[in-house]
Amino acid sequence: MCKKITAILLALVLFSAVASGADRMFTLVIDAGHGGHDAGAVGAFSSEKDINLSVALAFGRYVERNCPDVKVVYTRKTDVFVPLHKRASIANKNKADVFISIHTNALPKGHIARGLETYTMGMRRSDEKLSAAKRENSVIMIEKDYKEHYEGYDPNSPESIIMFEFMHNKNMARSVELAKLVQSNVCSTAKRQNKGVKQDVFLVLRETSMPACLIELGFITTPDEEKFLNDKGNVDKIARGIYKAFAQYKDKYYKGFTVPYNPKAEDVDDDDERRDESDKAVEESEKREKKEKADIKPAEKAEADADGKPVFKVQILASGRQLDDGDRIFKGLSDVDSYKEGGLVKYTYGASTDYNEIYRLRKSVLDKFPEAFIIAFKNGEKMNVTQAIREFKSNK
Repeated sequence: MCKKITAILLALVLFSAVASGADRMFTLVIDAGHGGHDAGAVGAFSSEKDINLSVALAFGRYVERNCPDVKVVYTRKTDVFVPLHKRASIANKNKADVFISIHTNALPKGHIARGLETYTMGMRRSDEKLSAAKRENSVIMIEKDYKEHYEGYDPNSPESIIMFEFMHNKNMARSVELAKLVQSNVCSTAKRQNKGVKQDVFLVLRETSMPACLIELGFITTPDEEKFLNDKGNVDKIARGIYKAFAQYKDKYYKGFTVPYNPKAEDVDDDDERRDESDKAVEESEKREKKEKADIKPAEKAEADADGKPVFKVQILASGRQLDDGDRIFKGLSDVDSYKEGGLVKYTYGASTDYNEIYRLRKSVLDKFPEAFIIAFKNGEKMNVTQAIREFKSNK
């Protein structure tokens, strides 16, 4: 047992060293619980797996639309079964900064409960008989070779307690903070009853090596709760609340920039503030019409006109070889540029010193390239996009 603990600790140290690499995108892994032949909890007319997936996808869309500096990874985007150990593996392999698992609670017949609760990894109280983790963990019984993957799992043993505490102590404070943000934001945005932040031994969390939490959206076995969780409007409110929590967490701990860039009140000229609202509307309409008629300038022209200012571009993909212009992989995009970095050829679309223009351009290609993100260059050299946005703001 000691050898096993030592091996795990060594793996964690190595992982932490790799994960500490600078100048990379913030990575969020969204886990929609259950799926496929594992329906999860079942209500009168719906299944947990479907509720989980609808909220997970809606949450992911909010992040993808508003945070181009974040890479979003899903453990599943369709109705498929993914074993618990593979869900954690997806997060670890992607060097995730945050792991959020989405579930729906249930109680035995005769019990009624309502509200949202968020869990972090920890030991549950001995008097907590109706454990959410016990129900969620029971899925391992339908996994092939579950004894091999979860060898040694015994939340009541001293060895397991020591292992769990070591693996999660370094992330515990941030996990709890993330969970608290989820509780406050979702409960206020979606008008959910707040059942608080709790700890329990969730197998899907035990092997993750980053701040992580598991959300129990509500109780599918309570009739009015089930109806609430299947309403599209409520799903959107819940997803928006989770997004707000994530954004607050990321802005505090990630040395990035809040995107999309929105000028603060102090950035607006006094003359603009006194301008008649109707004149503003006409001016904005003319600007939009002019922009729609104009094509994005080629990268070379944009950089030539930059005059020392950062040039923003949308990176759409990377390849181990140089691709021909008009290659099918570009999905019809023209004026695709490229640069070499880390042994790869990386391809970009559009170029402008106006960050807002490139932000809008990225949104326009997300249907073709969902993982596209914004990068920046200055005087022909790649630079930190956070610093580039700060310069863009100061130059306005």
